[in-house]
Amino acid sequence: MNLSLFSDYSLRVLMYAALKGDAFQVDEVTDAYGISRHHVAKVIHSLSKLGYLDTRRGRGGGVQLARQPDHIRIGKLVRETEGRTPLVECFDTATNTCRLDGSCRLKGALAEAMNAFYESLDHLTLSDLVTGPHRSRMNRALLPADR
Repeated sequence: MNLSLFSDYSLRVLMYAALKGDAFQVDEVTDAYGISRHHVAKVIHSLSKLGYLDTRRGRGGGVQLARQPDHIRIGKLVRETEGRTPLVECFDTATNTCRLDGSCRLKGALAEAMNAFYESLDHLTLSDLVTGPHRSRMNRALLPADR
């Protein structure tokens, strides 16, 4: 299984927000990760619509978490950011042309594996990703004092 770049960037933006713990600007994230401003802005807009981030325009504005990090489930987030792209063709009944559909075990095996993947992520929160012994190293990498 491969996560989309959009999901990857969504996770990174939320981790940045959790580490920052305060409002931030789009350019802070682009500088921290070396990601294009256009991509970060698109991710922030989507995460705002999904209720993960609050955004405020104007003087004193910025972006910040809309929920506590321990209330953001990683499995749910990845499901929402991955969209509806089927893992393999036979998962989409509207476009499926596989001649083996209904007579092979691959579809069931892949569905089971995908469910296990998401269930393992359901146990994690955003807080789990940014706490512990690596937090100070993440802070130094993403939030250096001179930024």
